[in-house]
Amino acid sequence: MTISQLKAYEGNCIIEKDEQFSYADLVRKIENYQNELSSEIEKGDVICIKSDYSFKSIAIFLALTELPCIIVPIVPTTDSEMKSKLKASLVNKIISFNNEKTQIETITETLEIPKNYSEITDKNQSGLVLFSSGTTGEPKVMVHNLTELAESFAQPKKTRNLNFLLFLMFDHIGGINTLLNCLNNGSAITLPENRNPEYILDLIQTQKVQILPTSPTFLNLMLMNENFADYDLSSLKMITYGTERMPQTLLNKLKERIPSVKFLQTFGTSETGILRTESKSSTSLFFKIVDPEYQFKIEDGQLFLKSKTQVKGYLNHKSDQFTDEGWFATGDLVETDEDGYMKIIGRMNKVINVGGQKVLPKEVEDVINEIPEVLDSTVFARDNAITGQMVVAEVVISEESDEKEIKKLVLAKCRLELDKYKVPSKIILTNKLESTNRFKKGNKI
Repeated sequence: MTISQLKAYEGNCIIEKDEQFSYADLVRKIENYQNELSSEIEKGDVICIKSDYSFKSIAIFLALTELPCIIVPIVPTTDSEMKSKLKASLVNKIISFNNEKTQIETITETLEIPKNYSEITDKNQSGLVLFSSGTTGEPKVMVHNLTELAESFAQPKKTRNLNFLLFLMFDHIGGINTLLNCLNNGSAITLPENRNPEYILDLIQTQKVQILPTSPTFLNLMLMNENFADYDLSSLKMITYGTERMPQTLLNKLKERIPSVKFLQTFGTSETGILRTESKSSTSLFFKIVDPEYQFKIEDGQLFLKSKTQVKGYLNHKSDQFTDEGWFATGDLVETDEDGYMKIIGRMNKVINVGGQKVLPKEVEDVINEIPEVLDSTVFARDNAITGQMVVAEVVISEESDEKEIKKLVLAKCRLELDKYKVPSKIILTNKLESTNRFKKGNKI
């Protein structure tokens, strides 16, 4: 995907609030920013774009891709998180937007450029920094070669006149992948002002959104909206889901409520990028990796990936997940079927050890989620003096449900269908489906 390629596209490019911007509008804005930035940006600068998606942030992002610099998109959350990410990625300039004005702030003098950055900028290419959580609390800094990542999208034979809702955030690999894919195909991009389920449902209805990339947790929040059935979602052709494991019961509910929509499971990591996949069916959690740019293998149940565009490691952490041969250990446990499709069954770091016996949270969640009164469940470990760990289940129910009755149902069903050591020792009932600001299930301790 190149800027010159965008000049060939016609029609709407970005829909933001009540404004519509064409591909020609976007190209003009990119060229304006290139002229504006030429005297402000130096080779090797590490530049934070402090913003979520907007017409301006997308245009300045694309303008920067033409410069030998490192781009660090950060969606503002807390001050402490912002400072931590700026420090960890060695940002020396911040671009932010104040109404009509674009502000460029120099926060440090240019420091010695780390090898991960210079290997990119020395080739007059641009880099992209993304973050993941480190065990020490310091964010892990991943450096992609953005030039190579953008060029990995093959130019389409014809434009795809589809309207995507850009749900996943600006500093998320899934969001970047969706953005580049849409621009590469000449599709329209609808930008949400917020990610409130009711607002997103209304946006799909009013803007006739056709493709929604999102997470299972957000889809569950949408279904839980009491007015869900009142929205006209007939424009929706496809929902792609990823970032976390999809419960089979939720996928079944979604297909029942919006049967005309095709559901596609996506897969990828911040380290390797997003792969092209093929779901066995709209109601199956089994999928195939059909991306010629990726290699994969399964060892001891764990999925390993390798691609030309993956990061080389982390800027500020040891790269224990990368093998000497270049394979990335995803930490995802998978099973395969007779047709060669695979299914995610859990995370290695979430396996519960009950007296030496291994419990996958998915096994327990799938049983609990079959109870009609249950909206969702999260199973996790807690320390236990006798068995080392014990199984705990947090179960989401409606406010009208009888808590005592639900606990009895959960225990009875688990005792009937699970081995004794897999039965939850503690059941926590809640009326709220908790999620992170990335719309994934909140981590439990």
